[in-house]
This record gives sequence, C-alpha cells and structure tokens, in this order.
Amino acid sequence: MGVKVTVVGQGYVGLPLAIAAAESGFIVYGLDSAEEKIKKLSSGSSVVEDLNDETVTRNLKSKSYIPTTNPSVIKESDIVLICVPTPLTTDHRPDLSALLAATTTVGKNIKSGTLVVVESTIEPGTCRGILLPILLKESGIDSKDLSFAYSPERIDPANKEWGIKNTPKIVAGLTPTSLAKAKEFYEKFVDTLIECLSLEVAETAKLLENSFRFVNISFVNELYIFCEKLGISTHDVINAAATKPYGFMPFYPSIGVGGHCIPVDPIYLANKAAAIGARSRFIELADKVNQEMPGYFVGRAEEKLNGLKGKSVLVVGVAYKPNVADVRETPAEALIDGLKKKGAVVSWHDDLVKEWNGEKSVPLSSDFDLAIIVTKHESLNLSSLGDTPIINTKGSIQ
Repeated sequence: MGVKVTVVGQGYVGLPLAIAAAESGFIVYGLDSAEEKIKKLSSGSSVVEDLNDETVTRNLKSKSYIPTTNPSVIKESDIVLICVPTPLTTDHRPDLSALLAATTTVGKNIKSGTLVVVESTIEPGTCRGILLPILLKESGIDSKDLSFAYSPERIDPANKEWGIKNTPKIVAGLTPTSLAKAKEFYEKFVDTLIECLSLEVAETAKLLENSFRFVNISFVNELYIFCEKLGISTHDVINAAATKPYGFMPFYPSIGVGGHCIPVDPIYLANKAAAIGARSRFIELADKVNQEMPGYFVGRAEEKLNGLKGKSVLVVGVAYKPNVADVRETPAEALIDGLKKKGAVVSWHDDLVKEWNGEKSVPLSSDFDLAIIVTKHESLNLSSLGDTPIINTKGSIQ
C-alpha cells in the first residue's frame, strides 16, 4: 500500500494539490464538507478551471484520488494537509472559523506519527499558538509523536505559466524532523522548496507577498485617477516606466482587487500589526483606496449619463479576475450596490459565473444606456454591445 494523504478542502487550492499528489504516487483522499462538490468530483467533474474533467476522471479510475465527506479517512492517513479558506468577516476582520473547525476535525481523527501541514493563510503565531494546541488537545497525542509544518499555498487560478510544479514553495516545520517530512512529501511534485527558519517566518512571508501587491495596485489605482484627470493613458505611463531595467515592477489599474488572497492577506498582517503595537499604515491606506474604487466608477457612470436614476447599466464580468468563475471578494459587488443606490437598473454578464447573488447572467446586447467592463474573460466578445457607451475600469479612456 502506498502512503495515504488527506487533503482537507477541495477548492481552488486543495483540489489541484490533491491531484498533484495523487499523480505523484500517493493515495489521496479529497475531503470536503460540501456534499454537492464531492458529488461532482466523484462523477469526474472538476470544480476548478485549472483542472479538466479528464484529469479528475483518470485519477478516480486509478483509485489514487478518492473524494469524500467522511473525516474518518484522516485516521488512515500518514499525511494531512489543511487547505480551507481564511476569508474576512462582514466587519472586515480575519475569519478563522473554517480553519479552526477543520483543525478540530483533524485533531479528533489523526493517529500518532501523522504529519499535519497547514496551507491556509494566517497571521504570524497562529500555527504555534492556536492550531498546534488544538491538534494536541483533540488528538491526545504527545507533541513528540506529531509532526507539524506550515507551507502556504501559492495558487494563482488560470495562470498558464506558473503552477504547483514550477512555483517555488516555502516550507517551515515545528521541528527539524517535521520540516524534513514535509520536504520529503512536497519534493515529489514541486521542483523548488525553500526552507524557512520558523513557522512565523513562513506565515509572515506569505502575508508580505500579497501585501506588496496590494499596496502597489492601490497606488496605481490612485495614479489611474490622476491620469484620467490629465487626459492621458495610465497604461502608456506604466509601459513607459517599465522600460527601466531595474528598480521598477509594473502594476496595472482596476476597479479594485478581489479573490482569496490580495484583498484578504494584508488585512491579516495589519490585524496582527495592530495587536502587537506595530501599526501598518501603508496597508490601512491601501485598503481604503481599494474599497473606494467601485465608488469612483459609480461617479464616473453618473457623470457619463448625467445621472443614474432609471438608467439601464450592464456590468460586464463579475468574477474577481479573468478566466475564472470565482467571485470571492469581487469588487463588482460593491459597484453594483453603488449603482443601484443611485437608482440605476443594473444587470450583469459573465458566462463563467452564470448565477450569483440570486441573479443570472444576461446576454450582451445594445439595449443598455451604459456598459462597465470589470473583468474581461478571453472568450468575451464585446461587439454585441454595439454603440453602447463603455467605461473600461482597466484604464482605457472611453
């Protein structure tokens, strides 16, 4: 029998990870509490864009991948990976509820000698101060008989250049033995592993990665407003600056960042910073700018139509990024809410999302007073809009 692995959470992070491990010789249980998701996976239907149905089906047939809602599979596993979401609450604070529940479930079912690896994004100190104590308490296992590691996910849905295999992966262990076990597992399907000196270094590095992007994107969004008022193209400015071969990295404007990482991870860092008395003002300001961008485009729409009351507005693309159906933290939601508060009659089009917030995607047509492009999937053909006025939130002057 091969080494058995349970991957807790079968979404954008957990499913590709489970399949990568399965194709590397492990027997992998894909554990998720969502019955409908597991039903789809069990029938060979992928639930993320990065994996096709054929890949899922192939691993089902070989019995190397077994989707399930039954946590008892953890008892059979030598390695357990926790890949559940760590989003924000409605009051914009870290929400660890899914992670704490998953860790508790793992603790109740693990056996002595198991390696537990957390991949979810968390504040520094969460592994050592919160998650490890839960595992030890619930399992009753002595700390010397449990290996524990942290290796934060680096998944970028729909990225055709960088995937699990060729994206360098950072790994930290509670002990040298834990680190060695985690590296031995990941090196089977990841080309480059980077050791971190502690769990806290790895936790903080993950937050830094996306806080860096968050701050710079928010800055460029402010630059976009500046360039609009000057009557020049933000993209022309960025492309000119990007010809400098050192000391510059291009970022591009948008209606605001969305998804499970960029608008979320910096808030985890800022929350920890405030708790230890090292306030992060850059992140606080970047968050303010990011949240204000949908309102800016509501104002642009109001100016373009001389008022929005009774006007028919189409929002094009409600996913948080091109070529995925993921609507987590999408800025399109704040835009739609803002337009409706001004009296606009709002519809949206997104062939990948299809249904969202109790509404359905409508076809592209010329029957609207205004179209606002938020996310442009590769398959999108805007010709059906005809002569409909357009605001492109990506930086074009219309």
